[in-house]
Amino acid sequence: MSVILAAENVRRRLSGAVPVTLVDGVSLAIGLGEFVCIMGPSGSGKSSLLYLLGLLDVPDEGRIRLDGEDTSGFGEDELANCRLERLGYVFQFHFLLAEFTIRENVMLPMRRLGRATPEQCRARADALLDRLGVLDQAAKRPHQLSGGQRQRVAIARALANDPLVLLADEPTGNLDSASGANVRQTLRELTREMGKSVIAVTHDANFAAAADRRVEIVDGRLVGG
Repeated sequence: MSVILAAENVRRRLSGAVPVTLVDGVSLAIGLGEFVCIMGPSGSGKSSLLYLLGLLDVPDEGRIRLDGEDTSGFGEDELANCRLERLGYVFQFHFLLAEFTIRENVMLPMRRLGRATPEQCRARADALLDRLGVLDQAAKRPHQLSGGQRQRVAIARALANDPLVLLADEPTGNLDSASGANVRQTLRELTREMGKSVIAVTHDANFAAAADRRVEIVDGRLVGG
């Protein structure tokens, strides 16, 4: 399996009177089309590692490679473009914009990238919403949808620019068990049917059971995988 995203001996520290090490010498390779869950106790460094992998934060040491490219020399603009074009994000809270319709929320990343006409953006948004089972909600506002529906819209938005990797931070943490199972199945299908790589942080053992691989981080260090 070809590696699409890799952390190579990355470290991340918070300076201060008492320095804190969030991630301590982690190396992790994610295969193309692989579904990987990162688990560990609260405060273990799970989300910190995810943010490094997702180029939302930069390591103090080591490097992150995306599709073979070393990102350690990227400036802020390069990182922002990389996040927009090649990575997608789903968080515990959906962060859909209340003033826009569901369709418009999904179109936003495409409009920001600026490579498609309005008609093309709308067509892709509708195709993704249809794939996620919420096309019938396209003209509604986020507050009119259930929690599970909003999270599926958030996944559609994350897929808008056809990213190489989808990164999810506790994507079912704010959902009931039935909605959580639906989101879990959706992410599983993305790897099988669309060839997307998915990296998810979770406390949910049932969610993790759907992954191809589970790794554990404790005190900033990888202990499994």
